[in-house]
Amino acid sequence: MFEALQSRFQSIIQRLTGRGILSEADVDAAMRDVRLALLEADVNFKVAKAFTERVRAQAVGQEVLQSLTPGHQVVKLVYEELVRLLGGSARELRFSDRGPTIILLAGLHGAGKTTTAGKLAYRLRRRGRRPLLVATDLKRPAAVAQLQAVGRQADVTVFAQEGATDPVGVARAAIAAAEAGGSDTVIIDSAGRLHVDDALMAELAQMREAVTPHNVLLVLDAMAGQDAVAMAERFHRDLTLDGLVVTKLDGDARGGGVLSVVEVTGCPVLFTGVSERLEGLEPFYPDRLASRILGMGDVLTLVEKAQEVTDAETAAQLERKLRRAEFTLEDFREQLRAVRKMGPLDSLIEMIPGLGGRMRGAAAEMDERQLTRVEAIIDSMTPGERAAPQLIDGSRRRRIARGSGTSVQDVNRLLRQFEDAKRLIKQAGGMERTGRRGRLPFPPH
Repeated sequence: MFEALQSRFQSIIQRLTGRGILSEADVDAAMRDVRLALLEADVNFKVAKAFTERVRAQAVGQEVLQSLTPGHQVVKLVYEELVRLLGGSARELRFSDRGPTIILLAGLHGAGKTTTAGKLAYRLRRRGRRPLLVATDLKRPAAVAQLQAVGRQADVTVFAQEGATDPVGVARAAIAAAEAGGSDTVIIDSAGRLHVDDALMAELAQMREAVTPHNVLLVLDAMAGQDAVAMAERFHRDLTLDGLVVTKLDGDARGGGVLSVVEVTGCPVLFTGVSERLEGLEPFYPDRLASRILGMGDVLTLVEKAQEVTDAETAAQLERKLRRAEFTLEDFREQLRAVRKMGPLDSLIEMIPGLGGRMRGAAAEMDERQLTRVEAIIDSMTPGERAAPQLIDGSRRRRIARGSGTSVQDVNRLLRQFEDAKRLIKQAGGMERTGRRGRLPFPPH
C-alpha cells in the first residue's frame, strides 16, 4: 500500500533538498511531479489539483525561496499538507457516559466488515471494556455463523436470534441484553450489499434512527480505488458517518482512494486493517502515515508495536543478557517470534527513518518463509545446543538440518550470523563501558 506514492515522493524530496537555491520554476516543476504522483496513486484529480495548488501558494513566498534551506521548507509544506489531507489529527471513538456505547458498522460485501467487528471487539476487550457483538446481517448466507466464529476467536459474546428476519428488532434486543448483562459496548455488524442500493440505505437509516449509535463507521476496502469516493459520499449523505475504517491496508492497492475519501467527505479514518490477525487493527495517525509516505519513518508506532508484544520485565532481562554477552539462540528465537507478532517485516522496516526505501527490497527477500525456516532450525536444536552453539559439530548440524527440513548450509549460515551478532553486541558493550567508539568490525561503505 502506498509503495508507488512513497517511491515517487521520496524521489521528489531528494531533488528538492539536493539543491541550495530554488526558483518559482523549480517549485512549479516539483508540484507537477507531486500532482502526477498523486494521480498515479489513484487520488481524485480534483483533490490532487487542490493539494498542489495549496502547497505552491505557500512555497513561492519570499520567506521560503529566500530561506537558507528552501528545499527543506517546501518538503515541510508538502508534509503539513499531506497530514491535512489525511485528516489532520488522530480521532478516537466516542464512548457513552451512561449506558452501553453503540457502534454501528456499515459497508459493502467484501470490505471486511465482519472481520473488522471482531478485531474491534478484541481490541476493546484488551483495553478493559466488555464488548458485545451483534449479528444483524440476516440475508447473507452464513453471515451470522461467520460473526459467531470471529467472536469465539476474539473471546467475545455474540448476540444472535435464531430465525430472526428483522435486523432492527435484533439490534434493539441486543442493546437490552447488553444493559442487563453488563456489556459496556455494543458493536453492530450490519447487512451489506455488492453495491450501494436504496434498500440497503433505507435499512441502515432505519437502524440508525432506532438505536441512535454513538459511532457510525464505514468499513472501506482500500482496494476500491476511485469507486470508494462515490460510495462513501452516499453513505455519509444518508447516515452521517462519524468515521472510516480502512481495511486491507497491507495489500498492493495504490491507496489514493483513501486519501480522496477523507478529503471529499471530511470523515476521519479512525482505524486501519493491516493484517488478517485479530491484532491487525490499528488506530490511524495522519502525521505518522504522512511521515512514512515521505520516507521519514514512524518510530512511535514501531515502539508501540514492540511494547504490545514485550513486557517491561522481559525487556529488562534481555538487556541484562545483552550487556553480559549471555544472549543465546533461545533468546534469539523468542525475539524472532516477538518480531513476527508485530507484523510484516517490510512494514516494520518502513517505520525506521531512512531505511524504508533502501531496505524494501531486502525485506521482500526475507519473507515469512525464511523467518519460519530460521525458527525451525532453532527448534530442531536441543536446549543445550541453543545455550551453547559451539557444541554443534558436523554430525549435529546434519541432524538439525534433517529435523528442520533445511540444508547444512542453512544451519551454518544461521550459526555464523548469530556469532557475528554476538561479537557486535560484545563490542558495543565494551565501547559503552569505556566511552570509546572503537574500530568498526567491517570497512565502511
